[in-house]
Amino acid sequence: MSNSKLKQTSLVLIGVVAGIFLSLNFSAIAEKPALQPLPVEDMRAFAEVFSVIKRDYVEPVEDRKLITQAISGMLSGLDPHSAYLDAEALKELQDGIHGEFGGLGIEVGQEDGFIKVVSPIEDTPAFRAGIQTGDLIIKIDDTPAKGMSLAEAVKRMRGKPATRITLTLARKGESQPIVVTLTREIIKIQSVKSKIVETGYGYLRVTQFQENTAKSLVEHLTKLGKGGKPKGLVLDLRNDPGGLLNSAIGVAATFLPEGVTVVTTNGRTPGARREYRATPSDYVHGSSGDFLRTLPPWVREVPMIVLVNGGSASASEIVAGALQDHKRATIMGTRTFGKGSVQTTLPLSNSAAIKLTTARYYTPSGRSIQAKGIDPDVIVEEFAQGGSIKRLRESDLQRHLGNGLEVEKKMRNENHPPKPVESSKAETTPPQKPFEFGSQDDHQLSQALNKLKGLKVATEARPQT
Repeated sequence: MSNSKLKQTSLVLIGVVAGIFLSLNFSAIAEKPALQPLPVEDMRAFAEVFSVIKRDYVEPVEDRKLITQAISGMLSGLDPHSAYLDAEALKELQDGIHGEFGGLGIEVGQEDGFIKVVSPIEDTPAFRAGIQTGDLIIKIDDTPAKGMSLAEAVKRMRGKPATRITLTLARKGESQPIVVTLTREIIKIQSVKSKIVETGYGYLRVTQFQENTAKSLVEHLTKLGKGGKPKGLVLDLRNDPGGLLNSAIGVAATFLPEGVTVVTTNGRTPGARREYRATPSDYVHGSSGDFLRTLPPWVREVPMIVLVNGGSASASEIVAGALQDHKRATIMGTRTFGKGSVQTTLPLSNSAAIKLTTARYYTPSGRSIQAKGIDPDVIVEEFAQGGSIKRLRESDLQRHLGNGLEVEKKMRNENHPPKPVESSKAETTPPQKPFEFGSQDDHQLSQALNKLKGLKVATEARPQT
């Protein structure tokens, strides 16, 4: 094809591609202000590449595949959490929100062409097999995962219950790949668990924030109080990867006075700037009614510890930050993950959707969670001998979004640089034997109970700056 012919084809494609992008934009963001005109020169370059691939690639490629991959690349190049969701991926996202799906029980992300484990979910095949946060999946069965899209990787790992799958993992500190064979199950996530750990002391664990998590939490609290008002309560948010915003608001509202601010969001558009409060309009989803009406009165008064670690992300950090700012609970453990960005799912006309980062989360006092996380009031490592399991954090991810306060802090602290934040020893301490959260071997839980009883804690409170 001559250069003139290529240019003519490219000009036609500019119109076609521009039309596609404009129609996608119209269906997804129909009520938003008009966007700036598409950059013609850049669209021409895109169309030329599209045309060359169609003409010269070693095998024929469908137009739909090229356009889909272009959209996926556009979104994945923004930050680790923006993504294109085809119809199947969108359904899987919705299944996860409802708390039941078929697969391995593993949350994954993509970084530099690799599929990386974000977190294994408790009581699932992945968790029982010992898969860890930060593991790289280098092969799914016999197929190399390098360069595989996130949607394709998830599709391969999910499947019918009782079928087997082999994952080959690369783990930092291990010289040889780790091969694990797992059997798929129907993953039913019990988002709230509770028990009396000692006479007078209740323990609640939230594993993920789903549609009915806050309502379930109230039910568990009611059961815990049947034997009388507890002396203290431990809310465990460790390794909780997050979930629904209204669920996080509901959990925080369970322990806070009605009407107080739980979290605010700030983004470029007016709709992204919001303040969420402990009111039914912000935490009740659908027509279920205000489940906090049946809340036992002692819940908002009982002394309380919240346990967090590097696996506590997103909704977990919203809850921890709100309870910390309102001085409702003592936050104990290690610094959280730092995922403080808002993803909005915007449907497209082709039954697909885009998941787009549209704002950042801020605690009631205005602290940005993004890429920083929540620092505990009392730093307690996971192991009695010192140190914690090393975990991937938001700030470790390539293209991670900044916390949005860098410029403001620089201006405010030009002449008074802030003191360095105390870091956890987890970065330097060798891994130790894993333990079960809530068990007798749970060092952080034992220290939380000591704090509630007024006994000495293994570490002193972190100095406030």
